[in-house]
Amino acid sequence: MKKSAQRIQDFHELPAYDDIPASLWLRIRDAPAETFYPKHAHAWGEFIYTFDGVLEVSIDQIHYLTPPPYGIWLPPHLQHSGINRNEVTHCTLYVHESLCQNMPQQAGILLTAPLVPALLEHIRKQLFSEQDPEYLRLLQVLLDSLTHAELVGSYLPTTQHPSLSKILSHLHQYPADNSTLQQLAEMINMTERTLARYSQKELGMSLHEWRQRLKVMKAMSMLNQGKTIENIAFDLGYASSSAFIYMFKRWMHFTPDQFRKLYQGR
Repeated sequence: MKKSAQRIQDFHELPAYDDIPASLWLRIRDAPAETFYPKHAHAWGEFIYTFDGVLEVSIDQIHYLTPPPYGIWLPPHLQHSGINRNEVTHCTLYVHESLCQNMPQQAGILLTAPLVPALLEHIRKQLFSEQDPEYLRLLQVLLDSLTHAELVGSYLPTTQHPSLSKILSHLHQYPADNSTLQQLAEMINMTERTLARYSQKELGMSLHEWRQRLKVMKAMSMLNQGKTIENIAFDLGYASSSAFIYMFKRWMHFTPDQFRKLYQGR
């Protein structure tokens, strides 16, 4: 009987170094909330894609997020760790360094064409064995498609500063919280001016900009889940749908409906 692409629940058994069994290999995982992936590196590049939810990958002090239909590309030998704050189903395509000539040499978000999510959904639903010729061909088509995807540096910085990290965690958990900078500063017994200074120093941007990036990432995930524009606007703390649409278009250069039609109408 055929078996599906390998799934695991024990994340301490991640293929952390050079024990990945093939040059091109796909693994699908169902992960409970607050699953941590220890720092590791290997001779395989990784394309990480979530079917639902958002996975965060950290490289040094930079946080990359994977809201579908996009994914993260990590070149070979790059030290990284990961966490998913909520329950998530995701997959990783491992690409040996010998096959990475046409892939980006730096990490980032790959703006994949609709074919990539469609291929991954097909593989996810079929009962392929790992030696099935059709399955191996699909992996090669997947890799070929990724070589044409645009790489962007869309990310959320993180910080080791204990007080600022509390604010970021709070905003992750309550994205609809529209507290002012002063109100957030009071939560951690800090002045507004000091919080603004730490944000610029630790994140390389204002806390306002960081919050906007966070809301865009969460909105992309909600759009993928089929939520209405009105509900997303409410969940993210906007007074009206038009205010949310304006914000999304400002950051993504297309409207939420355009995003949904382009990536969800496949």
